Amino acid sequence: METSNFVSQLRSGARAKFPAHANSLEYARKLDEQDPLKHLREEYTLPTRGSLRKRHLNGTLPDGTRVASLDQTAQAESNTNGCGNGTNGTNGHADDDDKPCIYFCGNSLGVQPKAVRRYVNAQLETWASIGVNGHFQSLGSPLVPWQDMAEDCARRSAAIVGALPSEVVIMNTLTANLHLLMASFYRPTEKRHKIILEWRPFPSDWYAIESQVQWHGLDPTKSMVTIQPDEDFYISTDTILWTIDEHAEETALLLLPGIQYYTGQLFDMERITKYARDRGVVVGWDLAHAAGNVELRLHDWDVDFAAWCTYKYQNAGPGAIAGAFVHERHGRVEVEVGAEDACGRPVFRHRLTGWYGGDKSVRFNMDNKFLPTPGAGGFQLSNPSAIDLAALSGALSVFDKTDMAALRSKALVLTAYAEHLLDGIFADQPADDGKAPVFRIITPRDPLQRGTQLSVLLRDGLLDQVGGALEEAGIVCDRRKPGVIRVAPVPMYCTFEDVWTFMDVLRKSVA
Repeated sequence: METSNFVSQLRSGARAKFPAHANSLEYARKLDEQDPLKHLREEYTLPTRGSLRKRHLNGTLPDGTRVASLDQTAQAESNTNGCGNGTNGTNGHADDDDKPCIYFCGNSLGVQPKAVRRYVNAQLETWASIGVNGHFQSLGSPLVPWQDMAEDCARRSAAIVGALPSEVVIMNTLTANLHLLMASFYRPTEKRHKIILEWRPFPSDWYAIESQVQWHGLDPTKSMVTIQPDEDFYISTDTILWTIDEHAEETALLLLPGIQYYTGQLFDMERITKYARDRGVVVGWDLAHAAGNVELRLHDWDVDFAAWCTYKYQNAGPGAIAGAFVHERHGRVEVEVGAEDACGRPVFRHRLTGWYGGDKSVRFNMDNKFLPTPGAGGFQLSNPSAIDLAALSGALSVFDKTDMAALRSKALVLTAYAEHLLDGIFADQPADDGKAPVFRIITPRDPLQRGTQLSVLLRDGLLDQVGGALEEAGIVCDRRKPGVIRVAPVPMYCTFEDVWTFMDVLRKSVA
């Protein structure tokens, strides 16, 4: 199979060699026919061109499914075409309104898995039917009892991030988890107080790191070390290792993204982790753009801690409950017999604590003697939202049908095909003396240094023009000012035909 050959090339770090006729719709459809994961697209409800223009709820999903009835006023205000776009017209796209849109924005928010509705409805029926007893009974639903849902989701998430089930905890949201983890792992001393980060972390990461430094009474200008990219926005592994060497004796923590959100660069987490830890530096990773996107081996790489959101590549919904990893060596709970009373005193890594971090065997004793759950679960604070966990559980049910190796293989080819077509568009641009190129790809060309995202930096002034053309064509794609579009063909639900169509629209918009 042609796609299998591409996977072999790309997994070796080589560029995929597409044939001369690859820039055709027929070729894209041929690749889709060979796709062993094409059935997974049916697990999702994608917006349609018509539903993207919806302005009022009308009890109809993009695929035509009727859901719970809504207020009659809302139904009256929605239009009659099943999309409820409220625009009093179809803008000339009547024939295409029912077609799924091209959704290349899974790096910001994934589309809705059909299972999520079933799982959330099961939780709602359980709550309505048996109330508080839902903590301990499942009523034969696809969900385990509420009391066990976080642990169940952690177990099913372990393979996605390459961890032992006991090393994963599902709780809170990403930035909250980063704060909780840094409260345990960032313990600055007079000698070691610096945090090494990259030049352009997602703003919430910067805020969290800066505030942690300030919380300890330190000066961010002296305790935050930023790794700068080259003129192409690239940060080489050697640059990171050199920075670690330069500051190793004063560094308490290295906290980097697995994938840099702006450029889409995938860092060599294994090599960087070992290098830093060998020099006495604690290593944490923000995996917001990596979890569910690329293959991870957090346990084997000896990572100290990591955190991620689940609403991007794991498709659990906006603001969904997040995940965290704590290596097993930091999650051990031992008992010093006789140190405090007949039962002994628990000895464990210090962290901020709460009731739900307590071991189930004693959680309901309702006393003030904290015995943490061994592993990452001991870092929980509060009773997690059963609705949030139901949504994540539904999303994870699709991952149960595949594995990260298969998803990564398809993503490698999808992204390489997008790169090939982008290069074709660039090559066809007429010479324009005195002007900057119409665009350039700022994501690494090495397939092993990127996930399923290509960041395209447009010539100044083109972002609105290109963005408007994509919207008009029913394409959802992330834009980052002043001029970057982040193209993310997610293997779960995107096709090679999607890639070809996207590039056809882009070609015309920059002509």
